Amino acid sequence: MAAEIKPLRGAQPARTTPTDKPVLVSKVEGIGDDINAATLINGGTGVISISDDKSMRIWQQRDSGQYWPSVCHFLPSVPTSFHYLPDLRFLFLGLDNGRVVEFTVAADYNSITQVREYLSHQSRVTGLIHCASAKWILSAARDKFFVYHCTSSGRRLGGHQCSAWCTALQYDAKSTHVITVLKGHNGSIRSLAWDAERQLLFSGSFDQSVIVWDIGGGKGTAFELQGHTSKVISLVYCKKSHQLISGGEDAIVVFWDMKANRQETPEWLQSDTCQYCERPFFWNIKAMMDQKQIGLRQHHCRKCGKAVCDNCSSKRSCIPTMGFEFDVRVCDKCHTSISDQDRQSLAKFHEVKHSIVNMDLDEETGLLLTVGQDRIMKIWEVSSLLN
Repeated sequence: MAAEIKPLRGAQPARTTPTDKPVLVSKVEGIGDDINAATLINGGTGVISISDDKSMRIWQQRDSGQYWPSVCHFLPSVPTSFHYLPDLRFLFLGLDNGRVVEFTVAADYNSITQVREYLSHQSRVTGLIHCASAKWILSAARDKFFVYHCTSSGRRLGGHQCSAWCTALQYDAKSTHVITVLKGHNGSIRSLAWDAERQLLFSGSFDQSVIVWDIGGGKGTAFELQGHTSKVISLVYCKKSHQLISGGEDAIVVFWDMKANRQETPEWLQSDTCQYCERPFFWNIKAMMDQKQIGLRQHHCRKCGKAVCDNCSSKRSCIPTMGFEFDVRVCDKCHTSISDQDRQSLAKFHEVKHSIVNMDLDEETGLLLTVGQDRIMKIWEVSSLLN
């Protein structure tokens, strides 16, 4: 079975003319079921994918420019997540039945060998990370458990029960601290990314937002990034250029400049009356009777957090330093304080023409892989955007 490819460059990875937007390099088609995750291998000349047809495939680019599966391995249950170690050629697959399976990948990518099976969970595995220094395989699942096993002995070393489904996982091998609770999203968290150098945790959520948690600062600071119009599904972080790449169901990929000085969004203040004109809100019955007027709906200024009425917050503005790349409600006073320079965007938006399920970035080659709900994998040249 061949994967149809429509190259915009030669068959072998080569640099294209730098542009200010992603350039579609290859399009891999031919999978008849939903793709759950994929990753680039061997400098972008190969791809590993897992899908709902219970298969794991290794695709290799041929001289013709087409990607053909050199391995098509079927599993007893649907593979839902995986972690690949290119240096050691170890591949860990998390399955829908809660098990984690370890494989070794041949040097020519033409075969795989099962090494061990870990009886990790009782439900769908949602995240896998291997720590080479500790020889651990860490996993999280819908059974509300996070556990870790020794990859040398296969023995379970420990775990933690959470209060809800585990949906994403990140691990910092250098840290001696465990993060227990971070609150800020209004929807399920689907993806996490980690900046080990600056100790920043990024979380993408179904509430259409990304939150940047300053773990290393120790002050509980959180910055919002508002740039998607639908669920944020996948995050990848570029260490060299300090850029976060987010993808969502809106078929948009956003490149966020994380070197920029950003401001923490204020907490929303609560009041029974507008904090500017002092007209009562609709639940303040006593004030309505005293002032003999109908109560108003409460709104909040995104810049200062004050509780205001509609008349006192009639203006809209983007505030990129606070992560608001789209126009949001601001009070009239804050609107006058926002300059044209303050409105300059700190993110780059690009249409990829399919709702994103998963992404992977190869920083060395400047290639970005996007997996879509349309069961197509696209490889993009993004090196010019990472400089």
